[in-house]
Amino acid sequence: MGRMASYRRDLAVRASVDQGLLSPAEPVVALLDTAGIRASAAALTSAFAAVTDAHVLHAFAVKAAPLVPVLRLLHDAGLGVEVASPGELALARAAGIPPTDTVLDSPAKTPAELRQALALGIAVNADNLQELDRLDALVASAPTASPLGLRVNPQVGAGSIGALSTATATSKFGVALRDEGAREGVVQAYLDRPWLTRLHTHTGSQGVPLALMAEGVGEAYALAEEINHKAGRQQIDTLDIGGGLPVNFTSDEETPTYAEYARLLADTTPGLLDGRYRLVTEFGRSLLAKHGTVLARVEYTKTSGGRPIAVTHAGVQLATRTVYAPDSWPLRILAYDAEGRPRAGEPTVQDVAGPACFAGDLLATGRELPLLHPGDVVAVPDTGAYYFAHHYAYNSLPRPAIHGFTVGDDGTVAFSTVRKAQTTDEIVAEAGGAHADALVR
Repeated sequence: MGRMASYRRDLAVRASVDQGLLSPAEPVVALLDTAGIRASAAALTSAFAAVTDAHVLHAFAVKAAPLVPVLRLLHDAGLGVEVASPGELALARAAGIPPTDTVLDSPAKTPAELRQALALGIAVNADNLQELDRLDALVASAPTASPLGLRVNPQVGAGSIGALSTATATSKFGVALRDEGAREGVVQAYLDRPWLTRLHTHTGSQGVPLALMAEGVGEAYALAEEINHKAGRQQIDTLDIGGGLPVNFTSDEETPTYAEYARLLADTTPGLLDGRYRLVTEFGRSLLAKHGTVLARVEYTKTSGGRPIAVTHAGVQLATRTVYAPDSWPLRILAYDAEGRPRAGEPTVQDVAGPACFAGDLLATGRELPLLHPGDVVAVPDTGAYYFAHHYAYNSLPRPAIHGFTVGDDGTVAFSTVRKAQTTDEIVAEAGGAHADALVR
């Protein structure tokens, strides 16, 4: 699938230039490969179908790509959504996702958020025992069709990126199972609440190895078995095992795969997949990352300290994590000429910089690429999740347009607008333009 994705990307870059999506007037644009997204959704659903006959809701983590057309596409491909804020829930509803395919997670849900979810019948995973107390009152006050669960932290350890490791000893998420008395407290919480029928865990995402993810799931499964045994019935009927499949950012190869993870779960926790439990997954980055590409024109080139520098229009406003934490979030850079054709030439060590007014705004440092020239195009692949949909308004730089694309059998590229480029009038409005005199009255 990597070669086909690369082929489609090359055609889309050329077409973006030919059709004027990328131009001197519009020097940065983001692309989404519709076929690639559908292929990832199919790979996920088929991977779990191969190891279990249980009902599985694959709920896309909206935070990875909070774009209404993307949510609609994924739902058309058979997926639901996992939301973690009123804004994300509003996006899901705008995309037409039904409550039965929606899961609400968040460590800081307000009473109003919980009340809305229960009224709609959306599944809710409480983050802590205080939230369970809040749910007690809400469940007693009005009937609800919402399946309700609790998130637990198995405290199995961290991956290579601490900020994305959610099953550490001191993680802010869930009830920490290995703290003194905590496991007993969780069991009792379930025994006291017959309506509590789900159990949720999520070990982490990028930088977390599959074995650690599977270990966290295994701990949650063991807890569910313990609770059901002590309840004398199958009180917990659904295990939400989270998401977190890491993404390969070094090449077009999609690895690890959903099939590898599903087989690992079958090997390590076979009871999870024997049909007694419904399952929920919450994958995000792994569904979208490989299918998004940022394109930016090279505005200027220069040399500083003997090193060539290409100044482009893509930087910290789009690749915030990469700019601030380049060792954890390196991105590939692909070079194209001004007509959108792959640029040839001897590899030359150079920096690729963004447009923001601070020295650290670098997409890549000391990278070997064909020497870039003004008017050339740089493509930044693997940016379909947590990049161009999460704008950082440094220097009031505008949000770029996002276009989905499809490639016909004859190589023709068709684009559809996912999000229009932000205008300067919209920037002024968001910055309080209607209230210019508010502080001088």
